[in-house]
Amino acid sequence: MKNKYVEIYHKLVKDIQKGEYAAGGTLPSEHDLCARFETSRETIRKALTLLSQNGYIQKVRGKGSVVLDRDKFEFPVSGLTSFKELSERLGQSFQTHVHELTLVKEAEVCRQLNCQEGSYLWKVVRSREIGGERIILDKDFLRQDLVHDLTKDIAETSLYHYIENELGLDISFAKKEIVVEPVTVEDEEFLDLNGHDQVVVIRSYVYLGDTTAFQFTESRHRPDKFQFVDFARRTKV
Repeated sequence: MKNKYVEIYHKLVKDIQKGEYAAGGTLPSEHDLCARFETSRETIRKALTLLSQNGYIQKVRGKGSVVLDRDKFEFPVSGLTSFKELSERLGQSFQTHVHELTLVKEAEVCRQLNCQEGSYLWKVVRSREIGGERIILDKDFLRQDLVHDLTKDIAETSLYHYIENELGLDISFAKKEIVVEPVTVEDEEFLDLNGHDQVVVIRSYVYLGDTTAFQFTESRHRPDKFQFVDFARRTKV
């Protein structure tokens, strides 16, 4: 015989799949669920934990159990895809907002990019809007000795299109790190967080075909809007 909380979990999954609880909305309160299923709060909490673990809900402070959109944007982990390319492939309308475009000296980033101490880097801060919500915050640092000129218009359209087609540089590969971090003041300012207190952060060092490191990117994503996918093949040794 199944545990009571597992039965409740399956019933709530069916309700979500039938659209009784829409994505972005909330489930009834724990008190109301206790009354509906005639069970204890502990049992309801176990069922809600199972829903959370399987990607159906997310507990949001002050809002309760928010139903997640199961049709998330798939973001390829292993590829090097620009935001414009991804949006066009998904058939989504999008808008880029440029919040900062300046020349800076960042010693640690400069060291990681193997440029001379004291060299200038372009710092580009942009938020990405899809479906009327700002759900990605990108912070890019690019070597100014390789990318001599940048304009707001270029930053609003596509850095990679400009770098590859106008500058003739061969963008080749990247090293990536993916972590989950608490939101920052900057996230709160530039993203529509919808109550989320964590973001998925991808940090990338990007290289040219001759193995020159030219870009560091920190891309911060609202967690309910994306799933990060990869294709893996087993290699026998």
